[in-house]
Amino acid sequence: MIEKANILIEALPYIRRFYQQTVVIKYGGHAMVAEELKESFAQDIVLMKYIGIHPVVVHGGGPQIGRMLERIGIQSDFCAGMRVTDADTMDIVEMVLAGKINKEIVSLVNRHGGQAIGLSGKDGKLIEARKHHVFRYQGDDRPPEIIDIGLVGEVQRINVEILEVLEKSNIIPIIAPVGMGENGETYNINADLVAGHIAGALKAKKLILMTDVAGVLNKEGELISSMTVAEAADALQDETLRGGMIPKVQCSIDAVQAGTKKVHIVDGRIPHAVLLEMFTDAGIGTEIFKKRPKSKKE
Repeated sequence: MIEKANILIEALPYIRRFYQQTVVIKYGGHAMVAEELKESFAQDIVLMKYIGIHPVVVHGGGPQIGRMLERIGIQSDFCAGMRVTDADTMDIVEMVLAGKINKEIVSLVNRHGGQAIGLSGKDGKLIEARKHHVFRYQGDDRPPEIIDIGLVGEVQRINVEILEVLEKSNIIPIIAPVGMGENGETYNINADLVAGHIAGALKAKKLILMTDVAGVLNKEGELISSMTVAEAADALQDETLRGGMIPKVQCSIDAVQAGTKKVHIVDGRIPHAVLLEMFTDAGIGTEIFKKRPKSKKE
């Protein structure tokens, strides 16, 4: 019993610090697949809301999209880590993300006592997007090759008004990373990048990115527990980072520069990863912030 009390006492200063603050969580990876992890994630989000924190959830769904495309006989091609998305593929992406996955998460959170509502970037023009172009280097004396990867988008603007209204109504937004172009086009957007833009636009206290590794690893495979924005940028340049960690770190940098206090890249395979990061002294994963404090009091 004393141990349980000590856990609550350890959490108290963090609860006080984050009270009435916005925290954006990118939900993805194994945490969206394993049943016990799905349950613990929903419990974390509901608990945050009940103690006065405002969670905003952005979810991915790449593996689920891939399985659906395979089931109906559409082949997936990738370029620079992004799914090439023609019109038929975009229909499936939107159906899986904004339909099936989004509503499953809403239902899960509501079943655990929350009041969640599902949105895509097209609702209330939440995510205004434009076409994303991939450039391939062809040498110093030649212009880069422009590769068309279809209806893949990048965030142009986040309309935060709809999220602010939901926040005041004690409703938890669950957001699918589908954006809308100026002529009504539908765009598939990387969920990490959407979460980063939303966190920056809301000036969120924290952005938490859930992944399937311990956090950011150095070239020796060891966990980097903390990084400044400058150190994270250096890691991008010297090829310390690879694969899916690249967009996560890039969106972390963008979010902090836009006004987010801290970004945490955490292992979503750990039950209650969000609570462990937010409410314990040790925390888990990698934190990225603007600059290191000059003293422990900062």
